[in-house]
Amino acid sequence: MKKHIPNSITCCNLISGSIATGFAFGGNIEMALLLIIIGAVFDFFDGMVARLLHVSSPIGKELDSLADVITFGLAPSTIIFSQLHVMAYPTFLEPLRDYLPYVAFVMAAFSALRLAKFNLDERQALGFIGLPTPANALFWGSLLVGLGDKLENHSWALFFILAGVLISSWLLVSEIPMFALKFKHWGFKGNEVKYVFLSTCIPLILIFGISSFAIIIAWYVILSAIVKQSPTQK
Repeated sequence: MKKHIPNSITCCNLISGSIATGFAFGGNIEMALLLIIIGAVFDFFDGMVARLLHVSSPIGKELDSLADVITFGLAPSTIIFSQLHVMAYPTFLEPLRDYLPYVAFVMAAFSALRLAKFNLDERQALGFIGLPTPANALFWGSLLVGLGDKLENHSWALFFILAGVLISSWLLVSEIPMFALKFKHWGFKGNEVKYVFLSTCIPLILIFGISSFAIIIAWYVILSAIVKQSPTQK
């Protein structure tokens, strides 16, 4: 019986992502973001439970990636798709209003590619190479929930979002080493980057609210690029 518990948690992640996608298609991006966050909680616990119960399995690994494609690939892409439908467009791009939003799903495809690479890349056992899909999903969800009303009234924001989709897609499969927030010990030495990062998150959340998570993810990418920490170090 216990061998089914982790996979059941993973399925809860997949269901959360599926419902988030439904809300996003309906234009309720706030609920979509909430369900992505709920899915991320399930994603955190399924692996932990599998290790605690000693029931890790190849099917669990594959199921986890399938769930992540939905929750952290398709769902945030659908949030962008929904936002692109209601934004102001420059006059010369207005005839493409019904078509340009589908560019958002390029990110879903790259999310799937990243997850497939992650399963095969032994270098990512202790860290990440490229942007993790949950971080990317949180970036877009918090950005559009926090600033969507402001962005949709400015035609220049269309180019910002379209360019952002392409940059995110590249970051997902890039070779940039990114640190993981996992600790072998709680001392400062060896964890300097993690403590610097965490110490900046609290003031950002207090100042910017829900939009702060987009800033935090951007700061995470920048800090990772600066320190260029090996994924085998923590």
